[in-house]
Amino acid sequence: QVQLVESGGGLVQAGGSLRLSCAASGGTFSRYAMGWFRQAPGKEREFVAAITWSGGSTNYADSVKGRFIISRDNAKNTVYLQMNSLKPEDTAVYYCAGAPGYSNQYYLRAMDYQYWGQGTQVTVSS
Repeated sequence: QVQLVESGGGLVQAGGSLRLSCAASGGTFSRYAMGWFRQAPGKEREFVAAITWSGGSTNYADSVKGRFIISRDNAKNTVYLQMNSLKPEDTAVYYCAGAPGYSNQYYLRAMDYQYWGQGTQVTVSS
């Protein structure tokens, strides 16, 4: 059973930065596509970023493109989300997700991910 544990959330002022980490255990991390999603109060969970097995390809929501960077270290079984130029509208619970697959691709839909972390709160003050 794969377990995902996020860390790195917190309170930051607008314009600041945070780096989220998601540590995986219990599976072959290097064969999982990984993604980050977020959910703000009263809103549906939304896609933020995704990365392939190898880390060679990534995809971002338009709302975070140019500000957030997803990366992974397969030797450490960890995926990261570097968040820069944070805005109050980035406030949400951030979840990492893992999708075992048969090819080196990323996924944009929550329904494509099998494993989820418990989430970490990110709050951006204005």
